[in-house]
Amino acid sequence: MSRDIHVTVAAIVQRDQRYLLVEEMVAGRLVLNQPAGHLEARESLVQAVVRETLEETAWELIPRALLGVYHYEGPAGITYVRFAFIGDVGHHHPQRALDTGIRQALWLTRAELMARTADHRGPQVRRAVDDYESGRRYPLDTLVPCV
Repeated sequence: MSRDIHVTVAAIVQRDQRYLLVEEMVAGRLVLNQPAGHLEARESLVQAVVRETLEETAWELIPRALLGVYHYEGPAGITYVRFAFIGDVGHHHPQRALDTGIRQALWLTRAELMARTADHRGPQVRRAVDDYESGRRYPLDTLVPCV
């Protein structure tokens, strides 16, 4: 039995008690997610999360720590291995076009995010916020490139 495995990255950013999220269209449904996407060939996990955050939110991400590595069995037999990073945002590029499918980037409080649980793209959205608020942090050098 073959499995479809996707390596993804996500950015967990909190500023002024609000989390950076995106509203995106997935399978005809508007959902909430952290800025996230797939690892591309010849890029590090940190480079991927910086790129995805810029593409989806127009914010430059400054990675600070690894939050965790998450394993999720999604619909249609797809397995996701998600590397979630904690970071701050730097420069904003408000004129930059966002990725296809992204309706908007927005900042929500935890209460606002949890009031929209039915709109979360998956359980990893809430889990990442819970883990962030629990104080979980791993140094970025936990990720060791083999060159």
